[in-house]
Amino acid sequence: MENNNVKIKAVEILSDNWYTLRKVIFDFKKNNGEWETISREAYDRGNGAVILLYNLQRKTIILTRQFRMPTFLNGNETGMLIEACAGLLDKDNPEDCIRRETEEETGYKIKAVKKIYEAYMSPGSVTEILYFFIAEYESDMKVSDGGGIDEEHEDIQVLELEFETAFNMVKTSEIKDAKTIMLLQYLRMEHIL
Repeated sequence: MENNNVKIKAVEILSDNWYTLRKVIFDFKKNNGEWETISREAYDRGNGAVILLYNLQRKTIILTRQFRMPTFLNGNETGMLIEACAGLLDKDNPEDCIRRETEEETGYKIKAVKKIYEAYMSPGSVTEILYFFIAEYESDMKVSDGGGIDEEHEDIQVLELEFETAFNMVKTSEIKDAKTIMLLQYLRMEHIL
């Protein structure tokens, strides 16, 4: 980490339970040349990958629905969230990760994946970089019902939706997940569906 305008003074681990929450105290040189001491917390949950599966002929996509506690705590009455298939890298490279997650969560064993970009999803508080992928799917790629891994306490519903239906669900706030919205917009922007 090379930035002459940042000098880390102290790092304290506040929690190392599920992931790591650190408090960082640092000096920061502002644009006017003055130095300021700042304290920030950063949540490190590792990096992840996300994919949107699409079928060109049927103009459909595959999404998932699962319970997300943070959304429940922030006003989502059921806690259920519709989203694109995603997962943490767990020391895999992004492409291997997303292939594994796709099969575990959706039941599809995909052939070719295309990385479209990467992004920090919540850079004010979370260290994660998310790698974004898309891939075509066909019915004959379905190898299981999906649903996730029991040991990881996953209880995932697999949804096959018409692209236009899903795209309109963003407008009605039935889909509120940022990574999913970004992928749907990508398919529309690139005139894929």
